[in-house]
Amino acid sequence: MAAPAPGSVGAWLLAARPATLTAAFAPVAVGTACAWRVDGFRWDAALGALLGAFFVQIGTNFANDMFDFQKGADNEDRLGPTRAALAGLLTPAQLKRGIVVAFALAVAAGIYLTCLAGPLVILIGLASMAAGLAYTGGPFPLAYNGLGDVFVMAFFGFVAVAGTVFVQASFVPEVAWVASLPIGSLATAILVVNNVRDFEGDARAGKTTLVVRFGRNRGVWEYGLLLLLSYATPIGMFGLGWTSVWVLLPLLTIPIAARLHHSVVVDRGVALNETLSGTAKLLSMFGVLFAIGIAL
Repeated sequence: MAAPAPGSVGAWLLAARPATLTAAFAPVAVGTACAWRVDGFRWDAALGALLGAFFVQIGTNFANDMFDFQKGADNEDRLGPTRAALAGLLTPAQLKRGIVVAFALAVAAGIYLTCLAGPLVILIGLASMAAGLAYTGGPFPLAYNGLGDVFVMAFFGFVAVAGTVFVQASFVPEVAWVASLPIGSLATAILVVNNVRDFEGDARAGKTTLVVRFGRNRGVWEYGLLLLLSYATPIGMFGLGWTSVWVLLPLLTIPIAARLHHSVVVDRGVALNETLSGTAKLLSMFGVLFAIGIAL
């Protein structure tokens, strides 16, 4: 496909990385299902949470594009999809303005949610935006110091799912904390594929991910354990009598997960781009089926 023109709408869409928005959608879907389960569902709060999550994710994507380019982690040896700054489609100054706009829109959604659920929403929103910037920016970038996995599990799992329930039901039921586990795990699995693919380039750029620190094989093991935790959670929820048999719907995606795991084990380099995309799609499918199962 032809590259978009510098500064064009296509360039901004590329930098926004819409394929990654499954990581923002899935926890909101599951959190909303948890709210439905406790008779706390509110469509306006669910929509506000979704928009806020999307804009925080987009702002974070802009920040990653800018900071990775400035730190040299994105260079001519890059194996992943095109980055806007590296390709000369957007300048760091343009991306910085994009971050401001995206986070401003997230704040707008947060103001509405604060009116519904109180000042705790402010803390959640500020923490999410700060973590998005600190992921690859600042004096101690999380992704460059082996903390990216922890960040993703915390914010795309526990914070996003529990926060979505809270803005609708005004409290967080126990089921929401447990339901956060597979969503955070699959979101983290997306990052792991990225780090397994890029570990040689990351090492040269001084980006000390867990895969760089402990080796590719440990990354493969981490991916497998995250998948195992994801599928064990609904089984455990049903086994403990917390939910009906419908919560086992995500198990329909096990064949897809098995193929993705095999790819992480045997594939190298650009071949893992498809695995990365496939893991994001798995998160979306799992999240929708899990949400339906919890609601039913």
